Amino acid sequence: MDEKIKQALVEIVGQENYTDSLIDMVSFSYDASEHSHRPTCAVWAETADQVSEILKLSNRTKIPVIPRGAGTGLSGMAVPIEGGIILDLSCMNTIVKISIEDRLAIVQPGVVYVDLEKALAPFGFFFPPDPASGKVSTLGGNVATNAGGLKGAKYGTTRDYVLGLQVVLPDGRIMRTGSKAMKSVSGYDLTRLFVGSEGTLGVVTEIILKINPKPTATSTALATFDSLEDVGRAINQIMHSGIVPSALEILGRETLAAINQNTDLNLPEVDAMLLAETDGYTQEETDYQIKKVIEVFEENNAKEVKQAKTDKEVEDLWAARKSAYAVLARIKTHFVLEDVTVPMTNIAELLKGIEEISKRHNIQIATFGHAGDGNLHPQILYDGYDPEQVRRMEEAIADLFQLAIDLDGTLTGEHGIGLSKAPYMTLEHDPAAMDVMRHIKKMFDPNNILNPGKMGLEA
Repeated sequence: MDEKIKQALVEIVGQENYTDSLIDMVSFSYDASEHSHRPTCAVWAETADQVSEILKLSNRTKIPVIPRGAGTGLSGMAVPIEGGIILDLSCMNTIVKISIEDRLAIVQPGVVYVDLEKALAPFGFFFPPDPASGKVSTLGGNVATNAGGLKGAKYGTTRDYVLGLQVVLPDGRIMRTGSKAMKSVSGYDLTRLFVGSEGTLGVVTEIILKINPKPTATSTALATFDSLEDVGRAINQIMHSGIVPSALEILGRETLAAINQNTDLNLPEVDAMLLAETDGYTQEETDYQIKKVIEVFEENNAKEVKQAKTDKEVEDLWAARKSAYAVLARIKTHFVLEDVTVPMTNIAELLKGIEEISKRHNIQIATFGHAGDGNLHPQILYDGYDPEQVRRMEEAIADLFQLAIDLDGTLTGEHGIGLSKAPYMTLEHDPAAMDVMRHIKKMFDPNNILNPGKMGLEA
């Protein structure tokens, strides 16, 4: 780092909030993906004004800036692939306001998801999008990726709850989008443009979130199936039955086998397992809903159906789904966790296609995910020190993305494009769409200082 630029950064954030030590640079070189690259330095910003001054400096000197939250992203979007300055927003962690009357919360980007949940709990409210990394992930990161979670089938993703933003543009201007009102059609919807933009257009420094009353009752049931066709029919029937489950999760055969090999859960090794949860404000309401779900399970040849009757039974039913990621991560030295998403009518075809890709490339792929919105997580397990396995993994990923697009789906439902999927953007987006996205990036960030290398936006 040029000494003048270093001193300018220190003047902006203070010596205690600047680092270029090797150990810190290694720590900031990776996220939860397979990508890594060291930055030149890192700063911790505490105010929007500091973020503004940092971006003004970077824009003048054309040094890349990579906004970062907790680093839990799975697509490499927080990896400084071209070096530059890591802009760590974790110190901006204040819950500015909770207004139950207005059904909103105003937060800084460094607020951890679970901390907002704890703050809302005494009021009987919650913020519905619940990513699996919610105990550590920050809301700024959730906005940058449009994060989803287990309850996406009923409650949607982060985008559905962002009412407004404060954003610092690459030239240092501070802009507000949206409003505190529940409805607004005033001007272009700039708020939605920034949600899911992966830090490529601006740095979010404040978020206005819509919050919901928290359901007080839940009911849970599990079903196993020996046929992927039956699973697909059951999912489709549930989702147009008039019942919208708060969660509808799936575990595939490979995932069930892996869990059995590494835990004492003793799960049935069937083609697939579905786990459903309904929620509401009375137990009678949720029991009525889960009864309808169970009827659909049984109509579609479920091999076994269980309904939880106690809190302990609920915990036991969820144990398999919640253990999937961690168990699979231990099987091989490396893994890639994808999140392809298809229309729900094509889930069975996606599951069969994943099995075929696994056999074709002789590589282990274990699938689980959110059946209620068509968002599946094929986890590809391989030895990253074996070049042959790396080659087969890369070919399997290319085939997986092509399969999702052929089934009218998308490359990513909630993890984002980042570095991992950037080479495949043209599979999903036609030349006109890519051209528009690149022009938007160029308009906001003509010097390409914000999170360069991500989303395939470089011409």
